[in-house]
Amino acid sequence: MPPLKLPKGAIKPRPAVLAMAPYSPPTGGRADKLRLDFNENTVGCSPKVIDFLTATLSASDLAVYPEHTAAKEAIARYFRVSPDQFVFTNGTDEAIQVFINTYIDDGQEVLVLKPAYAMYRFYAEVAGAKIAEVAYPQPSMEFPLQQVLDRITPQTRAVILSNPNNPTGTGFSLLAIERILARAKKAVVMVDEAYYEFSGVTALTEIERVPHLYVCRTFSKVFGMAGMRLGCLFSHPANIQYLHKAPSPYSVNSLAVMAAQAAVADTSYVENYVAEVLAARELLCVGFEKLGIAYVPSSANFVLGHFGKRALEVRDRLRGQAILVRDRSYEAPGCVRITVGTRAQTRRLLAALEEIWNS
Repeated sequence: MPPLKLPKGAIKPRPAVLAMAPYSPPTGGRADKLRLDFNENTVGCSPKVIDFLTATLSASDLAVYPEHTAAKEAIARYFRVSPDQFVFTNGTDEAIQVFINTYIDDGQEVLVLKPAYAMYRFYAEVAGAKIAEVAYPQPSMEFPLQQVLDRITPQTRAVILSNPNNPTGTGFSLLAIERILARAKKAVVMVDEAYYEFSGVTALTEIERVPHLYVCRTFSKVFGMAGMRLGCLFSHPANIQYLHKAPSPYSVNSLAVMAAQAAVADTSYVENYVAEVLAARELLCVGFEKLGIAYVPSSANFVLGHFGKRALEVRDRLRGQAILVRDRSYEAPGCVRITVGTRAQTRRLLAALEEIWNS
């Protein structure tokens, strides 16, 4: 839809906003369907989260502004950091925004990869940054380490990476992160670890030693709390004092931090869900191979499949069977990203996909 014409007397937005393409996530009409499109936990949060909120939530809890001290202590213990090494954010999206707002001025260079999570570019563009991109090689989608190293210059102000990457599912090693950090000594480097639990590779252990490193995690994926909107942005304590200045003081609500305390206490739920997803991911890849569908080997809870000219057909016909998947052809031609849920959900998907693919 073309933008509406501004009425006479209206004030135009900043040039950076006028130049941006709008981001419109297709979030409508997803209820009562098999949600394999947004990389969410497909069975929901730990039952102990619901039990905790039901048992402890009172009217007075909602009448006061959020207080995060107790929650920060609990979350810090879970992530094995100190409370002064992270800031709560309203999902990973706000973590990216806080990072950008703290360090990026108009015209400064932000290095991102392509394809990658759209919010990296989105918030950088809102800030008026100059965007530098490094492309993942297609069709392999392997992390282009040397190209990233070559693209970092003294003018690079920030580097934003996700490990594993969305939508490719490909990850990179801690050694690769170390090489990037060594190359980008004049830049701030953020590693988004939204899918860490499925890959096991983290830079979080390095935040005390490397002062220009930032790591973010989310409660939207493995913890099954996407509706709560809670994330964490980690760095050296000296950096955190400045990161606290950028967000609204009450952007993270009380329910989110209450739920997070219960979520991190139920470690067996997380471990069991991860084990189930990894088994289902193998099942999905084997199913792809049987159907002759190429795919990108994944370290995350989703797999990017190569469906060629049938990508949109596959997406639409699966939707007709109440199964939602995400077409990514606009940035990875012919590719569809499929979230991995349980083995039972994966069998349902593969049965529907076989019927479509062979018709």
